[in-house]
Amino acid sequence: MDVDIVCIGFGPATAGFLATLEKTDLESAACPGMPLQVICYERADDVGFGVSGVVTRARGIRATLPDLNPAEIPMATPVTEERLVYLLDPLGASRRSRVLKAGDRLLRTLGLPREFGVELPYVPPFLRKHDGLVMSLGQFMQFVGGRLMASGKVQIWPGMPVEKALIEEGCVRGIRLVDQGVDPGMDIRAALTVVGDGPVGAVGRQLDQEFKMPEGHHHREWALGMKMVVDLPPGMELQPGAVFHTFGYPEPEIFGFLYVHPEQVATVGIFVPSWFRSPMRTSYRYLQHFMQHPYLWRYLRGGKLRSWGAKSLQESGRRGEPFLAGDGYARIGEGSGSTNVLTGSGVDEAWTTGAQLAEGVVELLQAGKPLSGTNLEQAYVARRRSSWVEEEGRIAEKARDGFHHGILRGLCGMALSGFTKGNLVIGGEPKPTQSLPDYYQGKLSPEEVDRITGACRAQGLASHDALMDRCGWPAIPYDGQLLVSHQDALLMGGKVQAPDGFADHVRFLDRNICEKCAGQLCIEMCSGQALTPNGGVPAGVPAFDREKCIHCGACQWNCEQGNLVFQAGAGGLHSSEN
Repeated sequence: MDVDIVCIGFGPATAGFLATLEKTDLESAACPGMPLQVICYERADDVGFGVSGVVTRARGIRATLPDLNPAEIPMATPVTEERLVYLLDPLGASRRSRVLKAGDRLLRTLGLPREFGVELPYVPPFLRKHDGLVMSLGQFMQFVGGRLMASGKVQIWPGMPVEKALIEEGCVRGIRLVDQGVDPGMDIRAALTVVGDGPVGAVGRQLDQEFKMPEGHHHREWALGMKMVVDLPPGMELQPGAVFHTFGYPEPEIFGFLYVHPEQVATVGIFVPSWFRSPMRTSYRYLQHFMQHPYLWRYLRGGKLRSWGAKSLQESGRRGEPFLAGDGYARIGEGSGSTNVLTGSGVDEAWTTGAQLAEGVVELLQAGKPLSGTNLEQAYVARRRSSWVEEEGRIAEKARDGFHHGILRGLCGMALSGFTKGNLVIGGEPKPTQSLPDYYQGKLSPEEVDRITGACRAQGLASHDALMDRCGWPAIPYDGQLLVSHQDALLMGGKVQAPDGFADHVRFLDRNICEKCAGQLCIEMCSGQALTPNGGVPAGVPAFDREKCIHCGACQWNCEQGNLVFQAGAGGLHSSEN
């Protein structure tokens, strides 16, 4: 099938592209006499499934949608309050350095903590979202998607994952859909392929391999964001628009957040970064301990789970930027390196890159110019380079490098970068994940670690729960409402499903590499318990259950040997509140 423009992934970047393009009236070259033929293929089973809660300044969004009224969007509200909170460890179970422990003792001596939290008197300007919006990105995407499809100028097809780009002689000619019984999948040819499939998208990674990365650019820093949407208990005093940014707990390397929506609803979650070098890093168990921290639990106790989800975040920022344009294609959004790692902001930046591309495409089409790499460089990339996205991205470029030396240097590096506009930074390079014996040194003997992990794997279970139990983390007091098992979260909150007719989208390349992998971190980090030990000795290739996969992509970047392939697939989360 021939169209003018085909888009991959309906996230905020593609929404910004389509919302800008929809304002124009252009004639189709693929179907003369007809309007511009624009189709977007989305992997998730509906528009707005599988995305995330967010607080954003919404500068680019408001520029495209000047009539935007948050009251028209479920769960959207202006930011009314911001707190930056350092969370002390109320259990004594987290791994804190001697310096951090000494600082905690000093804070307690001075009587500063309240409910084991210290509210900083000042939120740095680069973190503030005071003029922004708290939103459910899923609800916002459904709002925008409905307007776009109602215009009749755009087609959005969910449940249609894209296998790959069609590349011929260095030019992208369109896409091929994943096989759903037609072998191979259907080809869609287009003058322009807009790649906005996120940080772990199959087409974006294909283009990285085909065209390589610019010199000095890389995808080495990652994080997994996991959160719950919660019905708050009656009488809770927080007002809609309240935003908490936290650090220090459940581990010093893990950041957290709480956003309050209208109608007594909140989003609460954590970010688990790749520079947290634990070989047992996990997210769901840590999220439950985070919610039970006394500073937060006073607001959450008695609440009820509404929805749950997780996604990978590309944390390399501007240094994760690929080649943004070439013959027949352009890249936008998080997968194009737009995320600002200093401000912790990505939605508005992604939207803006999409709007910038649309402005450039309209300019070229109105001038009758082809959508070549050279023309896209002038019309799109030049726009982006002269925008606030680029200016602020350069300031943030090395802001988090210090975290490779530890949490304190990382926090100092962020402050230096923010207050000096990127002129002063603390450098650092990624380090390998620690081995199991090294990480648990001083808490568990190597023999005990082997005994625990061996017993878990023989039962087909991940090891992190048993190891955390042994290291002093208390069991989760499940209440069937908010504190629920991981399996229950998949069903109650994620509503995870997978349609028939698709092959497994997670593959392992070399069995021998899996057998030699001591940690099997892909299993421990899996957000949906879709990867489990196969129960054999040696460990071998993990078992994969696509019915549980939420497509967060964490398995891909947690396989440090590069032995795991994460392909395009349908299914996953089925909640538009995420």
